[in-house]
Amino acid sequence: MAEDVVTSGSGRRARSDNGGVRGLVERAQRGDRVALEELYLLHFDRIYSYLHMSVGSRHDAEDLTTQTFVKMLESIGRFRWQAVPFSAWLFRIAHNLAMDHFRARRRWQPEEDLPEAAQGEEVSAEDQALVSIGQSRLLELIQSLSAEQRQVLTLKFVFRFSNAEAAGILGKTEGAVKSLQHRALSSLQKHVSR
Repeated sequence: MAEDVVTSGSGRRARSDNGGVRGLVERAQRGDRVALEELYLLHFDRIYSYLHMSVGSRHDAEDLTTQTFVKMLESIGRFRWQAVPFSAWLFRIAHNLAMDHFRARRRWQPEEDLPEAAQGEEVSAEDQALVSIGQSRLLELIQSLSAEQRQVLTLKFVFRFSNAEAAGILGKTEGAVKSLQHRALSSLQKHVSR
């Protein structure tokens, strides 16, 4: 059988001879440790980046990333393919852990600079705008948003999830995601024009 090669955001390669991520999930559900490791390698960078941007602390993001994958291990047997991909299910776990973290802390507190784009990646128009605003100003702007608005913008613009996928991760309707995105962008636009 032909071998699929799936590459994570950092260029890590995971191999599957059974249909990409779907095959890896099915194998992991049968207890295949290699498949579990490959799922971890495929998703680690994106989950860590999402949590780092969500909670603002490298240390907390590392802890929450570990918790995300522990929960994946504990519940992968109950995962069922539905309208959203496996990665959306995994991001939902990470999102729930981030929300628990926010509730415990009561507010978002960045402790260091935002993660930078990997070397060799093209700088997008959004990234250029962020550089022109300045990271400290960006952090102030982000702090002015609600936790839900931050989550929606992160999922939509950093991780490029569709409205349906973001809705599945956040446990909201697509309409609610669109509304949160619109309000967040309007709020940021007002703050930037000041």
